[in-house]
Amino acid sequence: MSTRTARACFGAWILVLTGVYYALPGAHLYTWAALGYSCAAMVLVGVRLNQPERKAPWYLISAALACFTTGDTWYNLVLALGDQPDFPGFADLFYLLVYPLLTAGLLMFIRARAGGGTNRGALLDALVPTVGLGLLAWVYWIAPFTRSDELSLLEKLVSIGYPLGDVLVLAMILRMLTGAGRRGGAVTTIGIAMVGLLISDIFYGQSQLSSAWALGGPVDLGWIVFYGLMGYVALQPSMRALTVPAGQESLDMGRHRIFWLAAAALIAPAVLALEYAQGAEIEIARGGVVDAPVIAAAAAVMFLLVLGRVAGLALAQRQAGARERALRQASATLFAATTVEDVGISVQHAAARLMPADQPYHLELVPHVFPGDPEYTIVLMPAEDLPHGGAGGFSHALYGIQPLPSGGYGVMIVGGPQNVLQAVRPSFEALGAQVTVVLERIALTAEVSKRDTEAYFRTLIQSAADVILIVEADGTIRYASPSAGALFDHTDPTGHPFADLFTEDSLETLREVMARIGRCAGDLDGIDLAAHRDGRRVEIECDLRDLREDPTVRGLVITLRDVTERRRLEDDLTHQAFHDSLTGLANRVLFKNRLEQAFSVAVRDGATLGVLFVDLDDFKEVNDTLGHAVGDQLLLTVAQRISAVIGAGSTAARMGGDEFAVLVEQSDSADAAEDLAALLLAALAQPIEVTGPDGTVHQVSGAASIGVATSRDAENATELLRHSDLALYLAKGLGKGSWQRYQTDLHNAMVQRLEMRTALHEAIEDEQFVLQFQPIVELVDKRLTGVEALVRWQHPTRGLLGPYHFVEAAEESGAIVGIGTWVLREALRQFGQWRAENPSMTLRYVSVNVSARQFRNLDFADVVRQALADTGARPEWLLLEITESLVLRDADKVLAELKALRAMGVRIAIDDFGTGYSSLSYLRQMPVDVLKLDKSFIDDILHSRQQHALVDTIVTLAHNLDLAVVAEGIEEPGQHAALDTMGCDYGQGYLFAKPLWPADIPAMAVAPAEQQAVVTV
Repeated sequence: MSTRTARACFGAWILVLTGVYYALPGAHLYTWAALGYSCAAMVLVGVRLNQPERKAPWYLISAALACFTTGDTWYNLVLALGDQPDFPGFADLFYLLVYPLLTAGLLMFIRARAGGGTNRGALLDALVPTVGLGLLAWVYWIAPFTRSDELSLLEKLVSIGYPLGDVLVLAMILRMLTGAGRRGGAVTTIGIAMVGLLISDIFYGQSQLSSAWALGGPVDLGWIVFYGLMGYVALQPSMRALTVPAGQESLDMGRHRIFWLAAAALIAPAVLALEYAQGAEIEIARGGVVDAPVIAAAAAVMFLLVLGRVAGLALAQRQAGARERALRQASATLFAATTVEDVGISVQHAAARLMPADQPYHLELVPHVFPGDPEYTIVLMPAEDLPHGGAGGFSHALYGIQPLPSGGYGVMIVGGPQNVLQAVRPSFEALGAQVTVVLERIALTAEVSKRDTEAYFRTLIQSAADVILIVEADGTIRYASPSAGALFDHTDPTGHPFADLFTEDSLETLREVMARIGRCAGDLDGIDLAAHRDGRRVEIECDLRDLREDPTVRGLVITLRDVTERRRLEDDLTHQAFHDSLTGLANRVLFKNRLEQAFSVAVRDGATLGVLFVDLDDFKEVNDTLGHAVGDQLLLTVAQRISAVIGAGSTAARMGGDEFAVLVEQSDSADAAEDLAALLLAALAQPIEVTGPDGTVHQVSGAASIGVATSRDAENATELLRHSDLALYLAKGLGKGSWQRYQTDLHNAMVQRLEMRTALHEAIEDEQFVLQFQPIVELVDKRLTGVEALVRWQHPTRGLLGPYHFVEAAEESGAIVGIGTWVLREALRQFGQWRAENPSMTLRYVSVNVSARQFRNLDFADVVRQALADTGARPEWLLLEITESLVLRDADKVLAELKALRAMGVRIAIDDFGTGYSSLSYLRQMPVDVLKLDKSFIDDILHSRQQHALVDTIVTLAHNLDLAVVAEGIEEPGQHAALDTMGCDYGQGYLFAKPLWPADIPAMAVAPAEQQAVVTV
C-alpha cells in the first residue's frame, strides 16, 4: 500500500470516528478508544512504510498516544459505569506519562536534525517565547491551582503537572521551528497537533477549576486534532526528514523571528498591565499582586536571553569580519603567485588565517588526482568518505576539487572540528574561487608566452589534423583550415553556409546550437554532427568557441574532427561488453542490468516478473564426443530456438557455458513464466542436426532442465536470479528434462548440500572414513571367497553414515575421487594384512566399487598401479566394480583403460548388471571377468516364472562367455537353492552375513577343516 492511499484511508477513518463520537454520545467509550488507539497504531504503520533513519522517537510518540488514550478510556469507563472518576486517579498516571514521552521523542528529533551538535542562537530564540508563554501559563493556569483552597497537595501537584508538561512540549516545538531545515511538512503538522493539545488542555484546566467540564464538548476537538495529526504526519514521506541532519543552522535573524521575539519579550509587561487594569479590589483580595515575583523573574530571564542572543550575533559578526579580513589578505598573496607551487604556499597561509587561532586543523593538497571535468565545489563530508587523502585524525573535513593548468584536477582537504568547518566553509569557497581565477591566469600567461608570434599560430593551424573554421554571425564560413578539404569531399568550404556541410538529420542539432549561441550560452563542446564524404556517412564531433567580441577574431571558432572510426569502435565495444559473442544474446552483465530495472518497475506496478534458468542436459557429452565446434553449433541453435519461443517481449541471455536465462515480461500471475518454461522444453526437446569436423551429420539432443522463479518470492533482483538457479538444481535432481518452480525449502536444502560438500573435503583430510566388508561366498558350500569393501563416514556429530547420505554430494563436488582413492588403498592394505596373518585363509580377493567420475580421470590406471605398489598387494587380489553406463560411454577410452588394468592382473566386474542399458555386445568386446546381478532380479525369482527364466538365461549366457556370476541381495534359503541349481557361482546378501568390521572377517575365512576345529573347540 502506498503512503498516499494510507493517508487517505486514515483521514476518512478519523472523520468518520469524529462524526460518530459527536453523533452518538452514548458510545463515547468505544469511539474515543478506537480513535486514539488507531492513531497510535498508525504511527507504527507510518514507521513501517516510510522507514525513517531513526525509529525510536516515533515509537515514543506512539507510546504517548497510547498512554493518552488509555487514560481517556479509563476515565470514560468509570463514567460509563455510573461512577465519578477520582482526582487524582488511575487515569492521571497515564495522562502525566504523555508529556515525558512526547518531550523525549521531540528532543530526539531536535538532536537528529542538528546532526548531534547544538545551535546556541536557535536555542535562545526558542527559549524567549517559551518563557513568555510559560509566564502566561503560570498566571492564568498554574497559579489558580496553587491558590485553590479546595484542592489537596496531591491534587495541586497533579493539576500543576499538566500545564508544566504542556510548557515543556511547547519548548520542544519552538526549538524545532527555530532550527535548521524547512519549516513546512512534518514539522508544521506536528506544531499544529501540539497547538490542538495545548488549547484543549487549557480549556480543560479552566473547566476543571470551575467544575464545568462535560464530556463530548468542543474542547475534545483539540485532542482529536492532536491524535489525528500525529498519526497523519507519520504517514507522510516528509516524516523521514525529522531524523535526518538538516545542515548548518543559520545564525542570521529574519524579520519574522525578530517580531516574535519582541512580542514574547513584551508578555511580562502586558501581564502587569492586565493585572493593573483588573482593579485594586482584586489586588486587595489576593493580598497584593501575588504574581509580581514570577512576572519579574520571567521578565529578567527574557531580558538575559535577549542579551545572550545579541551577544551571539555580535560574536558571529566579529568572526565574519575577521574571516573577511583574512580572505582579503590571502587574495593579495594569491594574486602575486606566478606558479602552481606559489599558489599552494599561498593556500597554506590563507588556511592558517581563515581557521580560528585556538583550533587545530589539518590541510592537505593533492595535485593531479584524476582527469576529467568536474565542477568546482567545497563539500563537508565525514573522514571515512574521503576519496583521496586523509582528515588528519578529525571526524570531518572540507573536500574541494580544483582544476590545474597542467591538466587534470587537484584536491584540497581541510580537516577540523565539524562546527568550525561549518563556520569557515563559505570562506574556503570564496578562497577556492579566487584560486581558480589565479590558476586560469597562470595557464593563460603560459599559453600566451608560448604563442609569441603569429607565424607560430599559422603553422600550428596549417598542420592540425582537426578542421578549424571561423564562422560569421550569419552562418557563413569566413576561414577554413587546409584539413577541411579532406573532411568535406575535397572542396574548400570558405564562403559557403556552415549548415550546408552537414546531413539533414544534423540540422535540428545545429539550430539548437545557434539558438544557444544567440542566448549567450558560451562555449560548447562535444556536439555530434554528420556529413557525407565520397558517398558515405562521416560522424563529426564539434567544439565551438564564441569569440565574436574578440577584436582579433570577431566570429565563432569551430573545431571539427572525424570520429567515425571511434564511434564504430565504441559501438562494437559496447555490444561486445553486453552480448555473448557466440549466440548474439545478452550476456550476464546486460541480463542482470535489465533484470534489476524490470524488478523495480514490477515492484512499482505490483506486477509479477519471471526468470527462467535453462541448462542443457548432457551437453558435456556432446563436447567430449563430437568436439567443441559441434557444441558451439548446438548452443547457437538452442539460442535461436529460445529467441523464437519467447518473442520480442522477453529477454534471453547466455549466462555462460550451456546455461541460459530468460526474463519473462510482466504479468498478473506466475502462469506466464510456467507456460513459457513448458514451451521451451517442448521446443528444445526436438533433435538438432549438427555437422562434425569431418562433414558427418549428427543428430544431438538439446533437451534441457529449467528453473522457474517469480518476483513474488524475492526481495530483489539478485535473489530472484538465485531462486531460479535453485529451482534448476531441483529440476536436475528430479531426472532432468523438466521444469521446476522455486520452493522456499530449496534454499535450506542447498545450504545443507554446500555444508555437506565442505564437510566431505574435511573428512578426507581428517581421515573420518572407515570400511566395512560384506562377504561373497561360493553358493555350493558357502565358503568365503571374497569381500566387497563398503565405505562408511564416521561423522563427528551425526555418527556412522552410510553411502546414501553422502555419495551423491561427493559425486557433485568431485570429492568422490579422493574418497575412492582412499577406499582402494585401505581395502588393499586391509586385505594384505589378513593374508599376512593367515596365508591359508579361503579369502581370495577384495571387491572395490569405482565411480564413473573416478574412472574417467586420465590417471586412474596409474592410481591403481601406485596403490598396489604402496600396499604390497598382488593384482589378482583386486576386483574393480564398474557400472554398465560407464562401459557404454566413451567406449574406446574405457576399453583402453580396462585393458591397461587387465594387463596388470586386476580383474573387472560389471556391477548391478541388468539395471542399465543391458547391451550384450559389450560383454563380448570388453575385458570383463565378473557379472554382478542386481538385487532387484533376485527378489522375485521364487514367485515369478519370467524372472526365474531371465536370471537363468543371464547365468547361462555369462558361463558361455566365460564370465563368473555373483548374485547380490540373497536373503532367503529358497533364493540360495534356486541360484545354486541354475549354476550361479557366487552370492552375497544378508542370508550369509551383513557388512562386517575388519576384525570379524578372519574367523569366516578359514578352511573347512580349520573352521570345524574352531567349532569343536
